[in-house]
Amino acid sequence: MPTDRPESLPPLLAPPGMTVLTGAGGWFGQAYLRALAEPAPRHGPVGRSGTVRALVRDPAEVPGVLAALPGCEVHVGDVADEVVVARLLDGADGASVVHAAGVIHPERVADFERVNVGGTRTVLDAAARAGARRVVHVSSNSPFGVNVAGDRFRQHEPYRPVLGYGGSKMRGEQAALARHDPDGLETVVVRPPWFQGPHLPERQVRFLRMVRAGRFPVPGSGEQQRSVVHVDNLVQGVAFAERCRDAGGQAFWVADPEPLRLVDIVSTVQDAFEAEGLTVRRGHARLPAAASALAERADAFLQARGRYVSELHVMGELRHSIACDVSATRDVLGYAPRVGLLDGTREAIRWCLAHGVEL
Repeated sequence: MPTDRPESLPPLLAPPGMTVLTGAGGWFGQAYLRALAEPAPRHGPVGRSGTVRALVRDPAEVPGVLAALPGCEVHVGDVADEVVVARLLDGADGASVVHAAGVIHPERVADFERVNVGGTRTVLDAAARAGARRVVHVSSNSPFGVNVAGDRFRQHEPYRPVLGYGGSKMRGEQAALARHDPDGLETVVVRPPWFQGPHLPERQVRFLRMVRAGRFPVPGSGEQQRSVVHVDNLVQGVAFAERCRDAGGQAFWVADPEPLRLVDIVSTVQDAFEAEGLTVRRGHARLPAAASALAERADAFLQARGRYVSELHVMGELRHSIACDVSATRDVLGYAPRVGLLDGTREAIRWCLAHGVEL
Protein backbone atom coordinates (compact mmCIF):
# COMPACT_ATOMS: atom_id res chain seq x y z
CA MET A 1 0.00 0.00 0.00
CA PRO A 2 1.21 3.57 -0.61
CA THR A 3 2.75 5.34 2.33
CA ASP A 4 1.51 8.88 2.94
CA ARG A 5 4.12 11.55 2.53
CA PRO A 6 5.03 13.54 5.66
CA GLU A 7 3.12 16.77 6.23
CA SER A 8 6.31 18.81 5.94
CA LEU A 9 9.30 18.02 3.73
CA PRO A 10 12.90 18.85 4.66
CA PRO A 11 14.40 22.01 3.17
CA LEU A 12 15.30 21.34 -0.46
CA LEU A 13 17.95 22.79 -2.71
CA ALA A 14 16.81 24.44 -5.92
CA PRO A 15 16.55 22.10 -8.92
CA PRO A 16 19.91 21.82 -10.68
CA GLY A 17 20.43 23.42 -14.07
CA MET A 18 22.28 20.32 -15.24
CA THR A 19 21.96 16.69 -14.21
CA VAL A 20 24.62 14.09 -14.96
CA LEU A 21 23.94 10.35 -14.62
CA THR A 22 26.42 7.50 -14.89
CA GLY A 23 25.22 3.95 -15.36
CA ALA A 24 22.30 5.26 -17.40
CA GLY A 25 21.79 2.00 -19.26
CA GLY A 26 21.14 -0.01 -16.11
CA TRP A 27 17.91 -0.86 -14.31
CA PHE A 28 18.06 2.09 -11.93
CA GLY A 29 19.52 4.46 -14.53
CA GLN A 30 16.66 4.05 -16.97
CA ALA A 31 14.07 4.26 -14.17
CA TYR A 32 15.62 7.53 -13.05
CA LEU A 33 15.50 8.91 -16.60
CA ARG A 34 11.87 7.87 -17.02
CA ALA A 35 11.09 9.72 -13.79
CA LEU A 36 12.75 12.86 -15.14
CA ALA A 37 10.62 12.56 -18.27
CA GLU A 38 7.35 12.02 -16.38
CA PRO A 39 7.61 13.04 -12.71
CA ALA A 40 5.09 11.29 -10.46
CA PRO A 41 4.35 11.66 -6.74
CA ARG A 42 6.03 8.36 -5.95
CA HIS A 43 9.29 9.65 -7.47
CA GLY A 44 9.76 12.51 -4.98
CA PRO A 45 11.39 15.82 -6.05
CA VAL A 46 12.60 14.55 -9.42
CA GLY A 47 11.07 17.18 -11.72
CA ARG A 48 13.48 19.71 -13.20
CA SER A 49 14.38 21.45 -16.42
CA GLY A 50 17.77 21.91 -17.99
CA THR A 51 20.35 19.63 -19.56
CA VAL A 52 20.55 15.94 -18.72
CA ARG A 53 23.73 14.08 -19.62
CA ALA A 54 23.94 10.31 -19.37
CA LEU A 55 26.91 7.93 -19.55
CA VAL A 56 26.50 4.40 -20.88
CA ARG A 57 29.15 1.74 -21.28
CA ASP A 58 27.95 0.24 -24.56
CA PRO A 59 26.54 1.89 -27.71
CA ALA A 60 23.78 -0.74 -27.68
CA GLU A 61 22.38 0.96 -24.55
CA VAL A 62 21.84 4.31 -26.27
CA PRO A 63 18.37 3.56 -27.77
CA GLY A 64 17.02 2.50 -24.37
CA VAL A 65 18.30 5.67 -22.74
CA LEU A 66 16.76 7.89 -25.42
CA ALA A 67 13.48 5.98 -25.16
CA ALA A 68 13.48 6.65 -21.41
CA LEU A 69 14.28 10.36 -21.79
CA PRO A 70 14.11 11.80 -25.31
CA GLY A 71 16.52 14.68 -25.70
CA CYS A 72 18.99 13.29 -23.20
CA GLU A 73 22.62 13.98 -24.14
CA VAL A 74 24.20 10.51 -24.22
CA HIS A 75 27.91 9.83 -23.83
CA VAL A 76 29.41 6.40 -24.44
CA GLY A 77 32.50 5.12 -22.65
CA ASP A 78 34.13 3.57 -19.62
CA VAL A 79 33.39 5.25 -16.27
CA ALA A 80 36.99 4.59 -15.22
CA ASP A 81 38.36 6.46 -18.25
CA GLU A 82 39.42 9.95 -17.15
CA VAL A 83 39.04 11.41 -20.66
CA VAL A 84 35.50 10.06 -21.06
CA VAL A 85 34.38 11.31 -17.65
CA ALA A 86 36.04 14.71 -18.07
CA ARG A 87 34.10 15.18 -21.31
CA LEU A 88 30.89 14.05 -19.60
CA LEU A 89 31.32 16.67 -16.86
CA ASP A 90 32.71 19.49 -18.97
CA GLY A 91 30.86 22.70 -18.05
CA ALA A 92 28.93 21.00 -15.24
CA ASP A 93 29.27 23.90 -12.81
CA GLY A 94 26.52 23.62 -10.18
CA ALA A 95 25.34 20.28 -11.59
CA SER A 96 23.79 17.38 -9.73
CA VAL A 97 25.70 14.15 -10.42
CA VAL A 98 24.10 10.75 -9.80
CA HIS A 99 26.80 8.10 -9.93
CA ALA A 100 25.12 4.75 -10.50
CA ALA A 101 27.69 3.05 -12.74
CA GLY A 102 29.10 -0.12 -11.28
CA VAL A 103 29.61 -3.82 -11.85
CA ILE A 104 27.76 -6.48 -9.82
CA HIS A 105 28.46 -9.75 -11.65
CA PRO A 106 31.71 -9.20 -13.58
CA GLU A 107 33.59 -11.37 -15.99
CA ARG A 108 36.74 -10.89 -13.90
CA VAL A 109 37.13 -10.22 -10.18
CA ALA A 110 39.58 -7.42 -11.03
CA ASP A 111 36.69 -5.45 -12.58
CA PHE A 112 35.24 -4.85 -9.12
CA GLU A 113 38.19 -2.66 -8.18
CA ARG A 114 38.61 -1.04 -11.58
CA VAL A 115 34.97 0.01 -11.98
CA ASN A 116 33.47 0.28 -8.48
CA VAL A 117 36.47 2.00 -6.91
CA GLY A 118 38.44 3.48 -9.79
CA GLY A 119 35.33 4.65 -11.61
CA THR A 120 33.96 6.30 -8.49
CA ARG A 121 37.20 8.18 -7.86
CA THR A 122 37.30 9.28 -11.50
CA VAL A 123 33.77 10.69 -11.26
CA LEU A 124 34.51 12.45 -7.96
CA ASP A 125 37.69 14.04 -9.32
CA ALA A 126 35.98 15.25 -12.49
CA ALA A 127 32.94 16.54 -10.59
CA ALA A 128 35.16 18.55 -8.24
CA ARG A 129 37.14 20.06 -11.13
CA ALA A 130 33.92 20.97 -12.95
CA GLY A 131 32.42 22.70 -9.91
CA ALA A 132 29.48 20.31 -9.57
CA ARG A 133 27.19 20.98 -6.60
CA ARG A 134 26.59 17.46 -5.30
CA VAL A 135 27.40 13.84 -6.15
CA VAL A 136 24.96 11.14 -5.07
CA HIS A 137 26.81 7.83 -5.03
CA VAL A 138 24.63 4.73 -5.41
CA SER A 139 26.23 2.11 -3.16
CA SER A 140 24.85 -1.23 -1.93
CA ASN A 141 24.15 -3.35 1.12
CA SER A 142 27.24 -5.43 0.32
CA PRO A 143 29.81 -3.27 2.18
CA PHE A 144 28.07 -4.38 5.38
CA GLY A 145 27.96 -8.11 4.79
CA VAL A 146 25.08 -9.87 6.51
CA ASN A 147 23.04 -9.22 9.63
CA VAL A 148 24.19 -10.53 12.97
CA ALA A 149 21.72 -12.15 15.39
CA GLY A 150 18.58 -10.83 13.70
CA ASP A 151 19.69 -7.20 13.81
CA ARG A 152 19.17 -4.65 11.01
CA PHE A 153 21.68 -2.37 9.36
CA ARG A 154 21.31 1.20 10.60
CA GLN A 155 22.56 4.47 9.16
CA HIS A 156 25.86 4.36 11.05
CA GLU A 157 26.87 0.75 10.60
CA PRO A 158 30.40 -0.70 10.73
CA TYR A 159 31.70 -2.06 7.46
CA ARG A 160 31.89 -5.85 7.20
CA PRO A 161 32.30 -6.49 3.46
CA VAL A 162 32.27 -9.99 2.05
CA LEU A 163 34.46 -10.86 -0.93
CA GLY A 164 35.21 -8.74 -4.00
CA TYR A 165 31.98 -6.89 -4.63
CA GLY A 166 31.41 -5.89 -1.01
CA GLY A 167 34.98 -4.70 -0.58
CA SER A 168 34.91 -2.67 -3.77
CA LYS A 169 31.58 -1.02 -2.91
CA MET A 170 32.92 -0.20 0.56
CA ARG A 171 35.97 1.53 -0.89
CA GLY A 172 33.83 3.40 -3.41
CA GLU A 173 31.50 4.56 -0.65
CA GLN A 174 34.42 5.61 1.54
CA ALA A 175 35.93 7.57 -1.35
CA ALA A 176 32.65 9.41 -1.88
CA LEU A 177 32.16 10.31 1.78
CA ALA A 178 35.80 11.39 2.16
CA ARG A 179 35.36 13.92 -0.68
CA HIS A 180 32.45 15.74 0.97
CA ASP A 181 33.15 19.46 1.24
CA PRO A 182 30.31 21.62 2.58
CA ASP A 183 31.93 24.62 0.90
CA GLY A 184 32.57 22.84 -2.39
CA LEU A 185 31.54 19.45 -3.76
CA GLU A 186 28.96 17.84 -1.50
CA THR A 187 28.56 14.07 -1.50
CA VAL A 188 25.75 11.79 -0.35
CA VAL A 189 25.61 7.98 -0.41
CA VAL A 190 22.47 5.88 -0.90
CA ARG A 191 22.45 2.15 -0.13
CA PRO A 192 19.80 0.07 -1.90
CA PRO A 193 19.30 -3.66 -1.32
CA TRP A 194 17.58 -6.12 -3.67
CA PHE A 195 15.68 -4.31 -6.48
CA GLN A 196 12.24 -5.18 -7.82
CA GLY A 197 9.82 -3.65 -10.32
CA PRO A 198 9.27 -3.33 -14.11
CA HIS A 199 11.83 -2.93 -16.92
CA LEU A 200 13.74 -5.71 -15.17
CA PRO A 201 16.99 -7.29 -16.40
CA GLU A 202 17.38 -10.93 -17.34
CA ARG A 203 18.68 -11.96 -13.92
CA GLN A 204 15.43 -10.81 -12.34
CA VAL A 205 13.37 -12.48 -15.06
CA ARG A 206 15.08 -15.76 -14.14
CA PHE A 207 14.10 -15.19 -10.51
CA LEU A 208 10.44 -14.70 -11.47
CA ARG A 209 10.46 -17.82 -13.65
CA MET A 210 11.90 -19.95 -10.87
CA VAL A 211 9.42 -18.64 -8.32
CA ARG A 212 6.47 -19.21 -10.65
CA ALA A 213 7.60 -22.80 -11.24
CA GLY A 214 8.07 -23.43 -7.51
CA ARG A 215 11.78 -24.04 -8.10
CA PHE A 216 13.38 -21.06 -6.35
CA PRO A 217 15.87 -22.49 -3.80
CA VAL A 218 15.27 -21.44 -0.19
CA PRO A 219 18.10 -22.52 2.14
CA GLY A 220 17.17 -23.81 5.56
CA SER A 221 13.95 -22.64 7.16
CA GLY A 222 13.49 -19.59 4.96
CA GLU A 223 13.15 -17.39 8.06
CA GLN A 224 16.13 -15.27 6.99
CA GLN A 225 15.03 -11.71 6.26
CA ARG A 226 15.65 -9.57 3.20
CA SER A 227 15.09 -5.90 2.53
CA VAL A 228 13.89 -5.14 -0.99
CA VAL A 229 13.23 -1.89 -2.82
CA HIS A 230 10.97 -1.07 -5.74
CA VAL A 231 13.00 0.78 -8.34
CA ASP A 232 10.65 3.80 -8.15
CA ASN A 233 11.14 3.97 -4.38
CA LEU A 234 14.87 4.02 -5.05
CA VAL A 235 14.43 6.85 -7.56
CA GLN A 236 12.56 8.77 -4.87
CA GLY A 237 15.35 8.19 -2.34
CA VAL A 238 18.01 9.33 -4.80
CA ALA A 239 15.98 12.43 -5.70
CA PHE A 240 15.77 13.43 -2.04
CA ALA A 241 19.49 12.73 -1.60
CA GLU A 242 20.15 15.11 -4.51
CA ARG A 243 17.92 17.88 -3.21
CA CYS A 244 17.74 17.64 0.60
CA ARG A 245 19.76 20.59 1.92
CA ASP A 246 20.98 18.82 5.06
CA ALA A 247 21.92 15.45 3.51
CA GLY A 248 25.51 16.30 2.56
CA GLY A 249 28.21 14.03 3.93
CA GLN A 250 25.76 11.34 5.03
CA ALA A 251 24.73 7.86 3.87
CA PHE A 252 21.18 6.52 3.77
CA TRP A 253 19.51 3.15 3.35
CA VAL A 254 16.85 3.28 0.64
CA ALA A 255 14.52 0.29 0.92
CA ASP A 256 10.90 -0.63 1.42
CA PRO A 257 9.72 0.06 5.00
CA GLU A 258 10.05 -3.46 6.44
CA PRO A 259 12.16 -6.47 5.50
CA LEU A 260 10.44 -9.76 4.67
CA ARG A 261 11.25 -13.38 5.36
CA LEU A 262 12.61 -15.13 2.28
CA VAL A 263 9.66 -17.56 2.28
CA ASP A 264 7.27 -14.60 2.36
CA ILE A 265 9.04 -12.96 -0.59
CA VAL A 266 8.56 -16.15 -2.61
CA SER A 267 4.90 -16.44 -1.53
CA THR A 268 4.18 -12.78 -2.34
CA VAL A 269 5.68 -13.10 -5.81
CA GLN A 270 3.50 -16.16 -6.40
CA ASP A 271 0.49 -14.16 -5.18
CA ALA A 272 1.34 -11.53 -7.79
CA PHE A 273 1.34 -14.10 -10.59
CA GLU A 274 -2.07 -15.36 -9.50
CA ALA A 275 -3.40 -11.81 -9.21
CA GLU A 276 -2.41 -11.33 -12.86
CA GLY A 277 -4.36 -14.45 -13.84
CA LEU A 278 -1.36 -16.74 -14.33
CA THR A 279 -0.95 -20.26 -12.99
CA VAL A 280 1.63 -20.92 -10.29
CA ARG A 281 3.16 -23.97 -8.72
CA ARG A 282 3.07 -22.96 -5.06
CA GLY A 283 6.02 -23.59 -2.77
CA HIS A 284 9.75 -23.56 -3.37
CA ALA A 285 12.77 -25.81 -3.68
CA ARG A 286 14.11 -26.78 -0.28
CA LEU A 287 17.86 -26.40 -0.01
CA PRO A 288 19.90 -27.52 3.01
CA ALA A 289 21.63 -24.57 4.67
CA ALA A 290 24.84 -26.60 4.42
CA ALA A 291 24.59 -26.54 0.62
CA SER A 292 24.37 -22.72 0.68
CA ALA A 293 27.35 -22.60 3.04
CA LEU A 294 29.30 -24.84 0.66
CA ALA A 295 28.48 -22.51 -2.25
CA GLU A 296 29.71 -19.57 -0.16
CA ARG A 297 33.03 -21.30 0.49
CA ALA A 298 33.41 -22.23 -3.18
CA ASP A 299 32.68 -18.62 -4.15
CA ALA A 300 35.41 -17.38 -1.81
CA PHE A 301 37.86 -19.97 -3.14
CA LEU A 302 37.27 -18.99 -6.77
CA GLN A 303 37.28 -15.24 -6.15
CA ALA A 304 40.65 -15.55 -4.39
CA ARG A 305 41.90 -16.96 -7.70
CA GLY A 306 40.37 -14.20 -9.79
CA ARG A 307 37.28 -16.10 -10.96
CA TYR A 308 33.66 -15.12 -10.40
CA VAL A 309 30.60 -17.38 -10.77
CA SER A 310 27.41 -15.42 -10.16
CA GLU A 311 25.27 -18.50 -9.38
CA LEU A 312 27.62 -19.56 -6.60
CA HIS A 313 27.68 -16.06 -5.14
CA VAL A 314 23.89 -15.72 -5.07
CA MET A 315 23.43 -19.23 -3.65
CA GLY A 316 25.92 -18.52 -0.88
CA GLU A 317 24.15 -15.31 0.14
CA LEU A 318 20.66 -16.80 0.29
CA ARG A 319 21.06 -18.39 3.71
CA HIS A 320 21.74 -15.01 5.36
CA SER A 321 19.58 -12.13 6.53
CA ILE A 322 20.29 -8.80 4.82
CA ALA A 323 17.86 -6.29 6.30
CA CYS A 324 18.10 -2.55 6.89
CA ASP A 325 16.43 0.21 8.90
CA VAL A 326 15.20 3.20 6.85
CA SER A 327 14.15 5.39 9.80
CA ALA A 328 17.00 7.90 9.30
CA THR A 329 16.14 8.10 5.60
CA ARG A 330 12.56 8.97 6.50
CA ASP A 331 13.55 11.48 9.18
CA VAL A 332 16.30 13.33 7.31
CA LEU A 333 15.26 13.02 3.66
CA GLY A 334 11.48 12.84 3.97
CA TYR A 335 11.57 9.47 2.18
CA ALA A 336 8.13 7.83 1.90
CA PRO A 337 8.20 4.66 -0.23
CA ARG A 338 4.97 4.14 -2.16
CA VAL A 339 5.23 0.79 -3.97
CA GLY A 340 5.36 -2.54 -2.13
CA LEU A 341 6.50 -5.98 -3.26
CA LEU A 342 3.09 -7.28 -4.38
CA ASP A 343 2.20 -4.26 -6.52
CA GLY A 344 5.74 -3.93 -7.83
CA THR A 345 5.87 -7.58 -8.87
CA ARG A 346 2.51 -7.26 -10.61
CA GLU A 347 3.96 -4.30 -12.55
CA ALA A 348 6.99 -6.40 -13.47
CA ILE A 349 4.82 -9.29 -14.68
CA ARG A 350 2.66 -6.98 -16.79
CA TRP A 351 5.77 -5.37 -18.28
CA CYS A 352 7.21 -8.78 -19.20
CA LEU A 353 3.98 -9.90 -20.83
CA ALA A 354 3.66 -6.63 -22.77
CA HIS A 355 7.21 -6.99 -24.09
CA GLY A 356 7.07 -10.66 -25.04
CA VAL A 357 9.27 -11.82 -22.15
CA GLU A 358 8.38 -15.41 -21.35
CA LEU A 359 7.63 -16.11 -17.70
